Amino acid sequence: PGHGVIHCRCAKCFCYPTKRRIKRRPRNLTILSLPEDVLFHILKWLSVGDILAVRAVHSHLKYLVDNHASVWASASFQELWPSPQNLKLFERAAEKGNFEAAVKLGIAYLYNEGLSVSDEACAEVNGLKASRFFSMAERLNTGSDPFIWLFIRPPWSVSGSCCKAVVHDSLRAECQLQRSHKASILHCLGRVLNLFEDEEKRKQAHNLFEESAHQGCLASSYLLWESDRKVDMSDPGRCLHSFRKLRDYAAKGCWEAQLALAKACAGGSQLGLEGKACSESVCQLFQASQAVNKQQIFSVQKGLSDTMRYILIDWLVEVATMKDFTSLCLHLTVECVDRYLRRRLVPRYKLQLLGIACMVICTRFISKEILTIREAVWLTDNTYKYEDLVRVMGEIISALEGKIRIPTVVDYKEVLLTLVPVAPRTQHLCSFLCELTLLHTSLSVYAPARLASAALLLARLMHGHTQPWTTQLWDLTGFSYSDLTPCVLSLHKKCFHDDAPKDYRQVSLTAVKQRFEDKCYEEISQEEVLSYAELCSALGVKQESPEPPSFPSSGEIHTFLSSPSGRRSKRKRENSLQEDRGSFVTTPTAELSNQEETLLGSLLDWSLDCCSGYEGDQESEGEKEGDVTAPSGLLDVTVVYLNPEEHCCQESSDEEVWPEDKSHPTPGTQAPPASAPWPLPCNRGDPGKDVTTSGYSSVSSSSPISSLDGGMVGSPRSTSVLSVGSHSSTKPCYHQAKKSCLQCRPPNPPESGAHQQPVKRQNLSVHSDEDTNLGFLKL
Repeated sequence: PGHGVIHCRCAKCFCYPTKRRIKRRPRNLTILSLPEDVLFHILKWLSVGDILAVRAVHSHLKYLVDNHASVWASASFQELWPSPQNLKLFERAAEKGNFEAAVKLGIAYLYNEGLSVSDEACAEVNGLKASRFFSMAERLNTGSDPFIWLFIRPPWSVSGSCCKAVVHDSLRAECQLQRSHKASILHCLGRVLNLFEDEEKRKQAHNLFEESAHQGCLASSYLLWESDRKVDMSDPGRCLHSFRKLRDYAAKGCWEAQLALAKACAGGSQLGLEGKACSESVCQLFQASQAVNKQQIFSVQKGLSDTMRYILIDWLVEVATMKDFTSLCLHLTVECVDRYLRRRLVPRYKLQLLGIACMVICTRFISKEILTIREAVWLTDNTYKYEDLVRVMGEIISALEGKIRIPTVVDYKEVLLTLVPVAPRTQHLCSFLCELTLLHTSLSVYAPARLASAALLLARLMHGHTQPWTTQLWDLTGFSYSDLTPCVLSLHKKCFHDDAPKDYRQVSLTAVKQRFEDKCYEEISQEEVLSYAELCSALGVKQESPEPPSFPSSGEIHTFLSSPSGRRSKRKRENSLQEDRGSFVTTPTAELSNQEETLLGSLLDWSLDCCSGYEGDQESEGEKEGDVTAPSGLLDVTVVYLNPEEHCCQESSDEEVWPEDKSHPTPGTQAPPASAPWPLPCNRGDPGKDVTTSGYSSVSSSSPISSLDGGMVGSPRSTSVLSVGSHSSTKPCYHQAKKSCLQCRPPNPPESGAHQQPVKRQNLSVHSDEDTNLGFLKL
């Protein structure tokens, strides 16, 4: 302005210096920047290996893992087993409230599996430790009935100390010292004592149930009601009071009480109830039934098909028939298998192990006669080992969270047959239809109550009832005739119209049909069945052409049936063709000649008495007389002479320990030295003899002891850690047999000719001595 110069204010002449803009870097989001509650949500349900890996990333994560019990309480120990390397992790998780860790530690110590304990006072040491972790597991078990008693139930060892008895005594002493949280433990102790024949022990069991019920255990309250029911029914006043108690237990959620209440409605007039009130009570039970779609199994198990599951269930039906287990036991076994398959991934070669382990658990839970672990291993033709089955039992109980008893189709069927008068043949046909539903996952879209109702309706239709579904049945179930029609059509189509899958020999799998060909069921499965067109006409619906069934080829089934021992071992047979057929599973229901039965009975008497392992799990009453049906019509016996000090389960008490002698002659033969057993001529039986079996069938059988570790000399091999994918180098070879449909099978001709001596062979399988670490030390 002093010089009179006016500056232009345009953008070119007049501007401010541009500010230097600093670009802010975006904040990097890491797991450390997340809120702690989000971090806990992430850390929960991780596997132990992942938790340890996260712990090593940062000091903050290390602090969270080390100082918060909820992380360890929810950690997953899936496919891990206690071993000296990871024992501290298991114990820490169990003490922080991890149910799976507590269950697996209890089973590991009880069966002396995976955790090496010195031979001196092994039963006492293991029993005390097992009782500690079983007690923890039962305290953590809040959503199901007490269950640990099934592991320590009789029979107990009679020769020396028994680990089961030690656990029982330790738990009892704990209850006397502990003032709270002992109702479920008292119930378990009562269940154990109640299984003994001794009247004094049963009185003790009754007292334990009373104390447990007083502390609030619902299961004990129901058992007391059941034991007093006969006395209460004689007096009308006591009967009414008993009914009110039962109704109270049912309202609190006891499933057995709900079933008993529904059946009690059959005598509603005696209880002072109107017919409408009885019908409403039963209807409420049926309408509460929920369907669980089992097709979810195949989204979890990518390599599993419907036919593979069919073959597994068909084989389990054969085992149940051979052992004379109840329909309820069979249904619960299948339900446990399906529930496990929906929750955890199972390789194909472990499907049969899963099935037989579920049956071992369910027989212990509801039956007086159990399937022993050693016999279960033998029924799989020693495809698996004793310790394999023990570990899978721990996996099953952990995955199912101790909940074994759930509603099944057979429960609702029993209620219906109690409330409605039904002819015996119609009852058997209804039971036959209910067991056929186990084989088909597509029928699971219907609730169990609806399936049971549809089975009764179909049975009455097939037997020509003029009123197949009465008003009374409608009122009791809440299902009308039209409600059940689609289910009845699906049931008939799956059970009678579609062809049953065939095994690798192209033989139809008909174990359920064979089960109901028995005279106790009046041979109901041989009865002529209504055609699909006749059923549609009887139901008054338009016939629709059913979809053709689709089953995989025999090649796919052959692959599915290949067992782990097929990869692991290969037995040399000098008297048979060297033909590799995989490792197909033994069928338990084939018939034997009298000579073979005598031989097998003697063999089983010897082998079961001499097996190491858990003596109390060794035998049921039938096994004591050698009353075990042989797995095949062609008998090939494998006998192993083993030093008893070399097996990890020697001191446990599920099976009888080995006698002092180091050689055990089988009756009728001279025992060779343990180091060099030699083969004898083998009886091949009648090669043309027809035998009907399941798709898991094999025509060879082995002694139960062939599942033991194969080493004859040297120090015992550690079994604390299973190496994934590590197998022995040998494969078993099996004979072939002709199979035929049961209806086409001619009467068995009497066998003739000289009976040759059975073969005795040494188990040549070699187990790897390499002990694989689970990775905890590296982490």
